[in-house]
Amino acid sequence: MAANGVREKPSAEEACGEDTVLSLQDVLEEDEALQDEACAVLGGSDSEKCSYPQGYVKRQALYACNTCTPDKEEPAGICLACTYKCHEGHDLFELYTKRNFRCDCGNSKLKQLECKLFPDKENVNALNKYNANFFGLYCICKRPYPDPEDEVPDEMIQCIVCEDWYHGRHLGESPPEHMEFHEMICQACMDRCSFLWAYTAHLAVPGVTRITPADTELDDVKVEDEPAEDVKAEEQKVESTNHLNSKEEGAEQTSPSTSAASEQKCDKDAKTGSTCKLQEYKAQQGLTMTTATYWTSNWRRKLCTCKDCMIMYTQLEVLFLVDECDTVQAYENKGKTAEAQERRDPLMTALSSMNRVQQVELISEYNDLKTELTDYLKRFAEEQKVVKAEDIQQFFEDLRSRKRRRVDDMQYYCS
Repeated sequence: MAANGVREKPSAEEACGEDTVLSLQDVLEEDEALQDEACAVLGGSDSEKCSYPQGYVKRQALYACNTCTPDKEEPAGICLACTYKCHEGHDLFELYTKRNFRCDCGNSKLKQLECKLFPDKENVNALNKYNANFFGLYCICKRPYPDPEDEVPDEMIQCIVCEDWYHGRHLGESPPEHMEFHEMICQACMDRCSFLWAYTAHLAVPGVTRITPADTELDDVKVEDEPAEDVKAEEQKVESTNHLNSKEEGAEQTSPSTSAASEQKCDKDAKTGSTCKLQEYKAQQGLTMTTATYWTSNWRRKLCTCKDCMIMYTQLEVLFLVDECDTVQAYENKGKTAEAQERRDPLMTALSSMNRVQQVELISEYNDLKTELTDYLKRFAEEQKVVKAEDIQQFFEDLRSRKRRRVDDMQYYCS
């Protein structure tokens, strides 16, 4: 998974089949990528202690146990440490990360299991939010991932609001192909948080609208009809704008939704002379769409934070949008930093416990090993051969044999 919440495509070996022979460079690059991904997802979570005492954790790696909470039962989420200590060998669903969640391991949702790490838990975590992901189902199609019955290659992208995962082809507009985006908001969340449409022209990345053969057959478009279609589209745009304006003017009499009411409050605030970015963008707002939206990096910091907008975010339960530390990117960076600090060079660790003579001897042995291994692998590169596991094993066996011969020779001369 990448930092923008995209499930990565299968590895080269999985894509090509188990019998495919990979080069050493391929293996090393893939291994490094897997390590980076693991650090990003797991590095910010504790693998030894249950996260329950921390309360509703801002963001953490989360799992669901199909063994303890099968379909038709209440959903539950468990932290990273509990997957190791309490659910070893169970059928687990990896949920990637979730925000503001408290570990359910051992509470009333898992009736037959007691948490080994922190058994003293309340029966229910009332503020936890659940969806179909906790039963291994994703997207509007409610299918598993990976899906054995789906032969269409497609990436899955996580919505930053509802945190569900969606197939790219089920988002109304496909993800941008040649422009980088960092976050996605699904259509349902855009409908619920309609104020975001005012920001799309300034902060969002255009998606890709795909026309299928079926669409082409339904729309019998002719060249000579294009001007009329353009006029019709322009008329619809004007009508829509007038409709939006009239809707705002009569909002007090029509019991508007939470989002609309909050936006009108921002309108009034703007008329009194205070600054509201949302009102400025609304003046330039185009038509709303029925698609997901894709957003650039650091777009959150450009959202309005005036008093009324902050009240609106709270009412819509999206206050996290103005918190840059909420992003998956921020969580992954934190995990990578923590992991890097814990990683220490084994050679340096060994040297710190040795005297000067031992340090010199170890460094000399290390450099000799490095040189020999480099020369050994270089031959494979020159001959364009693939390095196999047995080749590396043979290298170390030969190395041990040479070392034993040197020791025997020294003992012979000394005697």
